[in-house]
Amino acid sequence: MQLLRVNMDRLTVESQDLGDAYGSWAGRGLIARLLSDEVPAACDPLGPQNKLVVTNGLLAGTRTSSAGRLSVGAKSPLTLGIKEANAGGVMGDAMARQGVRAIVVEGTAPTESLYLLEIGAAGARLLPADDLRGLGTYAVAAELLQRYGDKAALACIGPAGELRLPLAGVAVNDREGRPSRFAGRGGMGAVMGAKNLKAIVVLPDAPGDAPIHDMAAFREARKRLNEALRSNPVTGRLFADLGTAMSLDIVRALGGMPICNFSRGDSDGELPYFTGDGFRQLIVDRGGEGTPTHACMPGCAIRCSNVFPDSEGTEIVGPLEYESLVLLGPNLGLFDVDQIARLNYLCNDYGVDTMEAGVALGVALEAGLASFGDYEAIVALLDEVPRGTVVGRVLGNGATVAGRVLGVTRVPAVKGQGMAAYDPRAVKGFGVTYATSTMGADHTAGYVMGAQVDHHSPVGAAQLSRKTQVLRAALDTINLCAFVMSALMDKPDILPDLINAVHGTDYGPGFVGELGEAVLASELAFNAAAGITVLDDRLPEFMRTEALPPQDVVFDVPQEELDSLLRTDCESSMQITGGTP
Repeated sequence: MQLLRVNMDRLTVESQDLGDAYGSWAGRGLIARLLSDEVPAACDPLGPQNKLVVTNGLLAGTRTSSAGRLSVGAKSPLTLGIKEANAGGVMGDAMARQGVRAIVVEGTAPTESLYLLEIGAAGARLLPADDLRGLGTYAVAAELLQRYGDKAALACIGPAGELRLPLAGVAVNDREGRPSRFAGRGGMGAVMGAKNLKAIVVLPDAPGDAPIHDMAAFREARKRLNEALRSNPVTGRLFADLGTAMSLDIVRALGGMPICNFSRGDSDGELPYFTGDGFRQLIVDRGGEGTPTHACMPGCAIRCSNVFPDSEGTEIVGPLEYESLVLLGPNLGLFDVDQIARLNYLCNDYGVDTMEAGVALGVALEAGLASFGDYEAIVALLDEVPRGTVVGRVLGNGATVAGRVLGVTRVPAVKGQGMAAYDPRAVKGFGVTYATSTMGADHTAGYVMGAQVDHHSPVGAAQLSRKTQVLRAALDTINLCAFVMSALMDKPDILPDLINAVHGTDYGPGFVGELGEAVLASELAFNAAAGITVLDDRLPEFMRTEALPPQDVVFDVPQEELDSLLRTDCESSMQITGGTP
């Protein structure tokens, strides 16, 4: 596998073999290694010393279910620490089939011209892309798919990325061409915009799948993976039936669905479409272009995505997932699902993270820039972002900056990044993840919702979060969709066997845990060098003092448990030093 170095200063692209230093790494782990080796931790995230890393996973391009995810990483303009944002779509597999493990974008273009990176069987090159300036992601995708064919893989930014706004993400296309699979968190679109790189295109002219060391062993291990996914009730049925909307029932029962800027945890009124079954049935009843189950990448056996239609059956957006549904909906006082879906579409088109946008808008409504539930006024605020007005730039810098500028103290964010759609007062393990993660308030960094525990109790919340943070760091390095883990928790041999068959390695059943520990250790070291300390591992003060209706709970996990959670264990574990962990 190759690493492409894209030098925006010289407008050159060079290919190099990953070699011993990086050859065993991918995804989040490769990002951690490259940034630790090559990026000054104290650099300006939007300056020329930062580097943007786009990388796939260890099983990409092998026709393994859920293994084609993409990681985008850099020093974050939101958290000011290391960041990896993860996306589905077709780019991860397409890169692997071209023999590319990672793209490292360095420097800054010498002029304000925009560029496009084209990758194909004949090589890689930078091309002028000023004709795409100012276009939303849907128009960019339409133009590039017409130019390169509908099987091309794309990653692009919208106007928010061009403006270098820290809530900007990187949009990746799905199987049908929608640029709606987002590496959204942490401002990776702003870093890409700061490099004057508008889009990456991988051509559909690859000679074949990624190479596999032992095909017989690979087919046997993949068969076991597919059987595990089919036989598990979560991956084999629930995700296909309900998708991520299944979280609605669990989170609402706990009183943890954020409403009106995290001021309460549920609604007094009946919300028929804010249940897993209700949301699914709405899509089914409307029919047409809508579907409650959808695979964002070829060969996915889980199919947790969806396409959401209007009352006439015409697609509004695909997908509309739990996080976007809640943070652009109830968190803003909106309960009309069509309105929420249209806000989701606008966020996609402008190239912004739906989660950070939802939290930042909630802070703006708290400040009185509009009223909770006023859809037209909320759209008008969101429209300020791609225009680059003063209000748009305030919102575009994320929830924390918006709170400071607007004088709001209830800002649900940690390390500069807005929280996901689980109030940590009601789900204590998520509070630990938000506070201690190397990634800021990112639920995917340590997902605890599936654990059969008392989520209102602080007892054991810290260790639950730590366990899931280690697991997620490993999965984001392998770049396998995290949803597979419910099927693999009691089958620890399947993943090592797959990786061994593809790469000729000899990892054992403990590989996943060892990998996760190593990745976290490297990320903690980078953040420490960037000036992030244990004092930054704090939830907003109001969450420890302001009881959350209707359950009247506060976040009460002892701070001393958070302060020692990752640092003590991970700092004594192995660092990433190249080769195998």
